[in-house]
Amino acid sequence: MYDKTSYMAIYFTHFANASIMPSMFHSRMLIALILAIVAIGGIRVINARTESDVTPLPNTRLSEQRDAIVTQPPGFNKNLYAISDPSSIWVVVNKRRPLSPKTYTPSQLVVPNMPLRLGTGSSEMRVSAAMSAALEQMALAAKKEGANLMLASGYRSYGSQSAIYSSHVKTYGQVSADRQSARPGHSEHQTGLAADLEPSNRACEIAQCFGTLAEGKWLAANAYKYGFIIRYQSDKEAVTGYMYEPWHVRYVGVGLATEMNKQAITTLEEFFGLPAAPGYE
Repeated sequence: MYDKTSYMAIYFTHFANASIMPSMFHSRMLIALILAIVAIGGIRVINARTESDVTPLPNTRLSEQRDAIVTQPPGFNKNLYAISDPSSIWVVVNKRRPLSPKTYTPSQLVVPNMPLRLGTGSSEMRVSAAMSAALEQMALAAKKEGANLMLASGYRSYGSQSAIYSSHVKTYGQVSADRQSARPGHSEHQTGLAADLEPSNRACEIAQCFGTLAEGKWLAANAYKYGFIIRYQSDKEAVTGYMYEPWHVRYVGVGLATEMNKQAITTLEEFFGLPAAPGYE
């Protein structure tokens, strides 16, 4: 069976030998046939080169790259939330990092559904809406395991903290007061993200012996699972500026609390690489 090129060659030979070749019509037909043959030959050459020059890329490289992306362990993102914004759950407040502004007030404060030391009308029985659900879940989980937690103090306004600090100074002197009470504008309680907890029977209320009770031990072992850390550890006063407070928890979210527990880092200052804050500047 003839292909298109062979057929046109025969057709050209037929017209070349015909006696009517000199006519204008057949001369034009001849030129058209020559151009067609040249064009078909060129297309074949191009196709041949294209097919021979293309080398399929190996699939293994692509799959290896894809596997590398999937199996690469993700690092913890320390920039996920701000540490200077008072509304951020990661805000770091200490003696050298005051709130900005110092009179900051959280936008949403709610009363958590858990045992309370005071009535629901007290401002200290409110906490940030960002942590209320986590606090409730933690108190419920603790109760199931025999640890009965109660909220002793939550949010404190700038004015309230000022009164508490002044009272401590009057009672204990300023040096001692600065070890156990924050100056107004420097308190985590003012963010609404901190809570002082105690047993529902009020044993060891706001006292270091709380750490020896069932509630204190449970809190130390499990708080991170609900997004909380024990903010002021017994061996970190030189870093945080405050004496041991096993009752004081700070909400930072499950992600950060879990990462700190995993790395055995107990202060926000050390985790974020911030200067220690043993005293006010």
